[in-house]
Amino acid sequence: MMEKKRCTAIVLAAGQGKRMGTKTQKQYLNLCGYPVLWHCLHTFEESAVIDDMILVTGEDQIDYCRTEFVEKYGFRKICKIVAGGAERYHSVLNGLRAMEKNACEDGYVFIHDGARPFVDEPMLERVYADVCKYEACVVGMPVKDTIKIADTDGFIKETPKRSLVWQIQTPQVFSASLICYAYEELGRREKELLDRGIQITDDAMVVEEICGRKVRLTEGSYENMKLTTPEDLEIAETFLRRKNR
Repeated sequence: MMEKKRCTAIVLAAGQGKRMGTKTQKQYLNLCGYPVLWHCLHTFEESAVIDDMILVTGEDQIDYCRTEFVEKYGFRKICKIVAGGAERYHSVLNGLRAMEKNACEDGYVFIHDGARPFVDEPMLERVYADVCKYEACVVGMPVKDTIKIADTDGFIKETPKRSLVWQIQTPQVFSASLICYAYEELGRREKELLDRGIQITDDAMVVEEICGRKVRLTEGSYENMKLTTPEDLEIAETFLRRKNR
């Protein structure tokens, strides 16, 4: 049996969440008695897969997170809390740079959106098994609806084959050396990519664009939703109440 490698979760909680339409940032909103962010942190804290966590938040929220999450709930796996950046990929890069040097040379990195409260242990086990084989994996699910590609004028341009289209979720998981290299290279080539009209929207895209690597799709869950709007929060509350019956 292979020895388990160190797994670090980088949890992104620096977003403003403007579409939620609340004064309180979405990761701190109440979800059935706990902040939204608590739910994924609790899963990682209890997980046999995850060894430590780096929490990425707003620079002005570092002390708040230390008090309201690390101290209040006793999340011992949170080893560092660091400030995010202007864009998501800047926040990921800051999280990666906060890792210990030996962790960047070996092991795996799980990059997760703090606004996805329903990551669970079976999902972590599946993606860990896959990343051990493929070095680059993202959690997702096949789409249920037909997807249309639009042109710039708002007309249908093409219809991709539904069986080949997935909605991508997090965690997105990579060998530490691969993702650290890819993001450092992205930092150096950011202007060049923007000038070419390439907008980085997730971690898999960094590895695809920078390293030319294939990324494995790992089954997630249709319940592994990202809370973005007030309607999402209502759905999450209903799901959690049903789950806890």
